[in-house]
Amino acid sequence: QLQLVESGGGLAHPGGSLRLSCAVSGYTSNYYGTGWFRQAPGKEREAVSFISSADGSTYVSDSVKGRFTISRDNAKNTVYLQMDRLKHECTAVYYCAVGSLATWINTWMDGKLDINNFAAWGQGTLVTVSS
Repeated sequence: QLQLVESGGGLAHPGGSLRLSCAVSGYTSNYYGTGWFRQAPGKEREAVSFISSADGSTYVSDSVKGRFTISRDNAKNTVYLQMDRLKHECTAVYYCAVGSLATWINTWMDGKLDINNFAAWGQGTLVTVSS
């Protein structure tokens, strides 16, 4: 059974850091991506970053490039999102997701999200950036 368990998140000051974790279990494909979306109040869910299981390639949205870093620990089947130099506009619920590489790339290129195209979603974790 495919399952994603998120941890991390919480409250940070502007300029501060947080790290999100997403533990993946039960996914049998060799070519998939694991990554993060976020949804701010009143806004649509947007892709933040994902990492390929095939070669470790990473994709990071322009809005967080240079501040957020995605990585993985294959031994733990866990993906991390290190968020540095946080800004107020980073406040959102962050969702981990797993899907085929094609799904991730199509979503990334099109900028259109169909939640049902992804194999599984985490429960979401709230990140609040406030002074």
